[in-house]
Amino acid sequence: MLVNASNKVLVARRHAHLHQGGLLEFPGGKLEEGEERFAGLQREFAEELGMQIEAAYPIRQITYHYTDKSVLLDVWSITDFSGEPRGLEGQPVYWFPVDELDAENFPAANKAIIDDLTLPDRLAITPDCGTWPELQAHLDGYLEQGIDLIQLRQKRVSAAEYQPLYRQTRSYCAANGVRVMYSHEQMPDEGAGVIDGMHCSAGMLLELSQRPIGQDQLFAASCHGIDELRKAESLGADYAMLSPVHKTKNYEPEHLLGWSGFEELRGQVSLPVYALGGLSIDDLQRARKAGAQGLAGIRLFLTGE
Repeated sequence: MLVNASNKVLVARRHAHLHQGGLLEFPGGKLEEGEERFAGLQREFAEELGMQIEAAYPIRQITYHYTDKSVLLDVWSITDFSGEPRGLEGQPVYWFPVDELDAENFPAANKAIIDDLTLPDRLAITPDCGTWPELQAHLDGYLEQGIDLIQLRQKRVSAAEYQPLYRQTRSYCAANGVRVMYSHEQMPDEGAGVIDGMHCSAGMLLELSQRPIGQDQLFAASCHGIDELRKAESLGADYAMLSPVHKTKNYEPEHLLGWSGFEELRGQVSLPVYALGGLSIDDLQRARKAGAQGLAGIRLFLTGE
């Protein structure tokens, strides 16, 4: 998939005689025998759209079973390209706003791609707060910045304290269309109420044998290496956080990934990955080049400091 600087994604209209004809699709095609995946991506965009693809990274692979056939979609995000798209095979092509995508206009197999596209490029993690007014002040700061996905991380509170705090936070944020991730060492129960999604620590992740929540909720995990990333991938995580990219007070220099390490690990799994650790908002474009979905952090989005 190809998203431009205006947050519009390139789509095409399928020819009427094709399977799922008349619907929109994300441009691509089939690999030729013996062809490498990236080479096939480059060839298809050149042949179908007259574009040159310089860099891209795999997002995920999707297997979907229609009543009449099964498909395997190998989804990549393109980070460096040249040329203006033209429908060289007679197909109409459009730049379509990401926030206006409707899965009903695409083949059913594309829903997971749309879900990935609508993940934000900024994810705020709350600092430990002693009181609701203190937490509320941070939430207001996130809302002012336009952040619409928050991980409620409060390490100093028990599950009995955390669950009502989660309900209160979710209620406060829902009016602004902001999702809140449940993040506690104890799994949510009925005391948590309805949750938007669940974020697991790396330790919790490695103990799981299956996805802990439903497909209609977000599931995410903190990762620090390839084993954790692959475990998140195998459980069908909607995204992962990979850290530490740069220096933080919690990690020794030998544990830092740097952008090269982040890119190497991210390229070995098929799911969206946020960069975390010692970053500034100015790192967003660099993160994108390394294959990140975006930036996650605590201090990164705090205001008034």
